[in-house]
This record gives sequence, C-alpha cells and structure tokens, in this order.
Amino acid sequence: QVQLVESGGGLVQAGGSLRLSCADSGRAFHNYFMGWSRQAPGKERALVGVISPSGDWTYYADSVSGRFTISRDNTKSTVYLQMNNPKPEDTAVYYCGRSPGATLTLATFLSWGKGTQVTVSS
Repeated sequence: QVQLVESGGGLVQAGGSLRLSCADSGRAFHNYFMGWSRQAPGKERALVGVISPSGDWTYYADSVSGRFTISRDNTKSTVYLQMNNPKPEDTAVYYCGRSPGATLTLATFLSWGKGTQVTVSS
C-alpha cells in the first residue's frame, strides 16, 4: 500500500521561505506524476502544482506561480515544494499525491498523504 508522508510544515512569516517534503513509500515512484494540493479552513481543496515523472514538466496554479517550485528526487522517492515569498492566504494544510498520468484534476490522483499544516503570519 502506498504511503505518502508530508513534512516541513510550520509557522513562517510572510516573505520568508519554507520547504515541504513528501516521502513516497510506494513502488515505482519514478513512473508517477506527483502533485501538491492544499486546503484552507472553510475552503475546498485546490491543486497547487504537479511535476512529471522525470521532472521536466511542471504546472502551477496561478496563485502560486512564480513563488512556489516543485521538484523531485527519484533516488529518494521524495517530492518537494519550495515556498518562497509566502503570503497569509497560503495558510492551509498541504497534501502530496501521486497520479498515473498528467493531470490538473484532483480526482485523478490515486492517493494522498495526511498533510502538513503551513501557517503564514503577516
């Protein structure tokens, strides 16, 4: 059974930086697209970004484009989300997930981790 474990969340000041990690214990990590999503209190979960298996293609939601960067290390079965210049509106629980194909749809992801809380103070 695939287990995705997010880490690195916490409290960060607006304009600072934070890096989230997601360790994937499933097989064939290198074959999967990996994505990050987030859910703020009272709001629906939203896709933040996606990275291809080789890392040569990425997608970012407009709200984070230019500030957040997704990367991956297939030798460690880990995907990262570098959050630069975070804003208070980025406060949410962040989740990582794996998908068998390129997608911009949350429903396509096969599994998600339990999430890590990120709080951005102004």
